[in-house]
Amino acid sequence: MAEWFESKRYGLGAGLPIAWQGWVLTLGYVGTVSGSAFLLAERSPWAFGSIVLTATAVFLVIAARTTRGGWRWRWGGDE
Repeated sequence: MAEWFESKRYGLGAGLPIAWQGWVLTLGYVGTVSGSAFLLAERSPWAFGSIVLTATAVFLVIAARTTRGGWRWRWGGDE
Protein backbone atom coordinates (compact mmCIF):
# COMPACT_ATOMS: atom_id res chain seq x y z
CA MET A 1 0.00 0.00 0.00
CA ALA A 2 1.18 3.55 -0.65
CA GLU A 3 2.56 5.78 2.09
CA TRP A 4 0.23 8.66 2.95
CA PHE A 5 1.60 9.71 6.34
CA GLU A 6 5.07 10.33 7.75
CA SER A 7 5.98 8.49 10.94
CA LYS A 8 6.37 10.49 14.12
CA ARG A 9 9.92 11.14 15.27
CA TYR A 10 9.04 10.63 18.94
CA GLY A 11 6.36 8.32 20.27
CA LEU A 12 3.80 6.16 18.53
CA GLY A 13 1.59 6.94 15.57
CA ALA A 14 1.47 8.96 12.37
CA GLY A 15 2.71 12.46 11.72
CA LEU A 16 1.55 14.86 9.05
CA PRO A 17 0.26 13.65 5.69
CA ILE A 18 2.90 13.42 2.94
CA ALA A 19 0.57 12.61 0.03
CA TRP A 20 -2.63 14.14 -1.25
CA GLN A 21 -4.54 11.02 -0.20
CA GLY A 22 -3.52 11.60 3.41
CA TRP A 23 -4.70 15.19 3.26
CA VAL A 24 -8.04 14.12 1.75
CA LEU A 25 -8.47 11.50 4.48
CA THR A 26 -7.63 14.00 7.22
CA LEU A 27 -9.93 16.70 5.85
CA GLY A 28 -12.70 14.14 5.36
CA TYR A 29 -12.35 13.04 8.97
CA VAL A 30 -12.41 16.62 10.26
CA GLY A 31 -15.40 17.40 8.04
CA THR A 32 -17.30 14.33 9.22
CA VAL A 33 -16.74 15.08 12.90
CA SER A 34 -17.45 18.82 12.49
CA GLY A 35 -20.56 18.24 10.38
CA SER A 36 -21.97 15.67 12.76
CA ALA A 37 -21.26 18.00 15.70
CA PHE A 38 -23.10 20.81 13.96
CA LEU A 39 -26.08 18.64 13.02
CA LEU A 40 -26.38 16.08 15.82
CA ALA A 41 -24.54 17.04 19.00
CA GLU A 42 -27.49 18.66 20.78
CA ARG A 43 -30.31 16.66 19.18
CA SER A 44 -28.90 13.16 19.42
CA PRO A 45 -25.72 12.72 21.47
CA TRP A 46 -25.74 8.94 20.95
CA ALA A 47 -25.81 9.31 17.17
CA PHE A 48 -23.06 11.92 17.35
CA GLY A 49 -20.92 9.68 19.55
CA SER A 50 -21.36 6.67 17.31
CA ILE A 51 -20.43 8.67 14.20
CA VAL A 52 -17.32 10.09 15.88
CA LEU A 53 -16.29 6.67 17.22
CA THR A 54 -16.74 4.99 13.84
CA ALA A 55 -14.99 7.77 11.91
CA THR A 56 -12.08 7.75 14.35
CA ALA A 57 -11.66 3.98 14.13
CA VAL A 58 -11.68 4.07 10.32
CA PHE A 59 -9.23 6.99 10.26
CA LEU A 60 -6.81 5.28 12.66
CA VAL A 61 -6.85 1.97 10.79
CA ILE A 62 -6.17 3.63 7.44
CA ALA A 63 -3.50 5.91 8.93
CA ALA A 64 -1.76 2.96 10.60
CA ARG A 65 -1.68 0.98 7.37
CA THR A 66 -0.40 3.88 5.26
CA THR A 67 2.27 5.34 7.59
CA ARG A 68 5.85 5.22 6.32
CA GLY A 69 7.65 2.64 8.48
CA GLY A 70 4.48 1.59 10.31
CA TRP A 71 3.42 2.41 13.82
CA ARG A 72 5.96 1.60 16.49
CA TRP A 73 7.53 3.47 19.38
CA ARG A 74 10.27 5.87 18.28
CA TRP A 75 12.84 7.58 20.50
CA GLY A 76 13.88 10.31 18.05
CA GLY A 77 17.10 8.83 16.72
CA ASP A 78 18.09 8.54 13.08
CA GLU A 79 16.35 5.53 11.58
